[in-house]
Amino acid sequence: MAIRSKDDAEQLRRLARMLYLSNDTVEWFLSSSNAAQLRAVSDLISHEMEISERNKRARLYRRAKFPQVKSFDEYDFSQVSFPDGYGVDDLKSLSFLDAAQDFVFHGQTGRGKTHLAIAIGNACVMAGRTVRFYTTAELALSLAKANREHCLEAMMKDIARNDLVILDEFGYVPLDIDSARLLFQVVSSCYERRSMIFTTNIEFSKWGTILGDDKLAAAMIDRIVHHGRLIEFSGTSHRMDAALMLGKANV
Repeated sequence: MAIRSKDDAEQLRRLARMLYLSNDTVEWFLSSSNAAQLRAVSDLISHEMEISERNKRARLYRRAKFPQVKSFDEYDFSQVSFPDGYGVDDLKSLSFLDAAQDFVFHGQTGRGKTHLAIAIGNACVMAGRTVRFYTTAELALSLAKANREHCLEAMMKDIARNDLVILDEFGYVPLDIDSARLLFQVVSSCYERRSMIFTTNIEFSKWGTILGDDKLAAAMIDRIVHHGRLIEFSGTSHRMDAALMLGKANV
């Protein structure tokens, strides 16, 4: 029997634990395998783990339904104002997921709110966490359709499977009272169970106008801010800057 190193044996034990192979099976194999066999099986398990991880990540991306994939790379945080005691590194750590903390990204159009929300969602997917991206109008329409077709409970359960729910462009389109109440159900079901990110250009004081009910808005805001943080986006519009640069290039 070829000489095996202790490191090779420990590597196989580590990989086997990831596949939930029993200790008895691993020790049985180690008792009769040579070094080449051990390395071959370790390579086989490693390859299977890589394939499994790649397939899982692909499933998570399909589920997330990002309009496009964004990352933290080259994101300009200079115009992003974080609350005291919280910063970029805290956000990137994704520790808010396990604490079921929420965020409201507030700022005028084109300041990078959606980009950062997707970048966070992308980081979550890379970490193996489940994310779902919606525009507010899209979610409101889907909830109303599910309610009409008597499958609202199934949709709510599907939303509840996520670690992070991103609700983009809140307030861009006013909601009727029925849609507002359905949206409130989503917020209530996520409260203290999973994280949400809202991107909006609407101040809290005007959410009642968007939802058509001041009391409903107050109840929703109360749930969001209880374990949440408001992050402000200032500066000039990234889209306007890009348009100006394009215009200059075409002169």
